[in-house]
Amino acid sequence: MNGTIDDEAFQQEEVLALTAHSSPGVSDASPRQADEIDDVARRVSETYPGNKPIVSSSGKSVVRRRGGALRTVRVLLHKVATAGIAVVAVLIVLVTWDHYNAGPWTRDGRVRVQVASVAPQISGQITELRIVDNQFVHKGDLLYVIDPFDFDVALRTNKAILQQRMADLNVKDLQSERRRRLSDLASSTEEKQVYEGSALQAKAAVDSAQQQVRQAEINLWRTEVRSPVNGIVTNLLLREGDYAHQGATNVSVIDTDSYWIDGYFEETKLARLCVGDQAEAKLMGYPAPIIGHIATVTLGVSVSNAAASTQGLPNVDPVYTWIRLAQRVPVRIAIDKVPPGVPLVSGLTATVTIRDGKDGENRTLLQRVRAELKTSFFGLIGEAPARPGCIPSPSSP
Repeated sequence: MNGTIDDEAFQQEEVLALTAHSSPGVSDASPRQADEIDDVARRVSETYPGNKPIVSSSGKSVVRRRGGALRTVRVLLHKVATAGIAVVAVLIVLVTWDHYNAGPWTRDGRVRVQVASVAPQISGQITELRIVDNQFVHKGDLLYVIDPFDFDVALRTNKAILQQRMADLNVKDLQSERRRRLSDLASSTEEKQVYEGSALQAKAAVDSAQQQVRQAEINLWRTEVRSPVNGIVTNLLLREGDYAHQGATNVSVIDTDSYWIDGYFEETKLARLCVGDQAEAKLMGYPAPIIGHIATVTLGVSVSNAAASTQGLPNVDPVYTWIRLAQRVPVRIAIDKVPPGVPLVSGLTATVTIRDGKDGENRTLLQRVRAELKTSFFGLIGEAPARPGCIPSPSSP
């Protein structure tokens, strides 16, 4: 018992002596000295396993200070990270809202094309049909033939009438010339005037017969109906033996040289559009965009309240909803380049996005970013600055 007490006293004296030798005060111990004290205490505990472990109070205080500093740093880092994530999220929301609300793009786009409605200029039975549905034809290609028999007979008849009228004119010209050379004693003035008038009537009859011949020739030529454009025959329901009526459309040809895209933009986005700006149109199911440019902007949209009612007065709807839907304005996109494999079919939907025009190419990157941020800020509050001179006014040429 006394030996154990002596050992404990010895251990405590050794630790105290080491502490007093290493530092003048416990509170002034450096982290390195605290580690040395902890090592001595651990060695003493291992030498005397029956005793309780000895840990210095200075070592505990240093460890506690270290742990508190680490926890403080972690908390600050967590707060900074949370604040950064919140700021980034707010910026993403603002940019997304600005892009959706005021960005120059629309999903309401349509591929458009001109269609030539072919109708015969004469009536008759179709004897030959030279086309099939969805066939490509060139301008001037023969589509179908109308029975030319009646028109050929009319041409021959009119030519015969013309010859008859020309012979009659020749005779009356000779008679008038003879009467004109006679003296007033041999032929009266009245007689000369009668023969001269007969010659003029005969000449008018010849002119009329000539016009009838020309009309008959044109009608015979019109029995061959030809394509007025380069394009594709569509929705062909015609067949040989059908009767073609004058002025009634029976063949439709899609003009392949007239494709364009209509983008229906909201009125809140017109301030960021300019005639000549580059445009990209993506068709549904095709990732490669069609490249084009803004050709024109429609300057008139139908207004329902402008319809005339009783006594010609305007019929104004008394109901006005609180939710105002932005009016959509058609913007025509001229097609410059079509990627390989992308078909142009009239009526297909497209997402149209407008890029910067020629003015943006002359500015530096910093200027473009500043202009975009300025435009985005005003777009968020509904006051996007208009680009002057982009959309011609009705008074300008």
